[in-house]
Amino acid sequence: MSIEVLSCIFITICVLAYVFYLPGKLYLGPEKTRAAYLRERKEAIYENLRDLNFEFKAGKFPPSDYQSMKTSLEEEAAAVLAEIARLEESAAFSSVHGKKGARV
Repeated sequence: MSIEVLSCIFITICVLAYVFYLPGKLYLGPEKTRAAYLRERKEAIYENLRDLNFEFKAGKFPPSDYQSMKTSLEEEAAAVLAEIARLEESAAFSSVHGKKGARV
């Protein structure tokens, strides 16, 4: 084998080791609850609706495209809000009924 081939193999091994090396401890960040994720998603949807409205007023979208995108975002927002309400309702229900006992 020539020196060039050996150099390529060595460089390839070094690059692969660098790319795929995992340190002993990884910080993955705080655990998110479903409610926290949904609140973040709600804010993102609202921001997208504001941006869409601004871009429509700036003339970047025809009315038909604007209306379909707006309807899609509003439906997604409604679904997220409904799930947030359901989670908050179930949390309130379990906290109230958890203190009194498990009678049904």
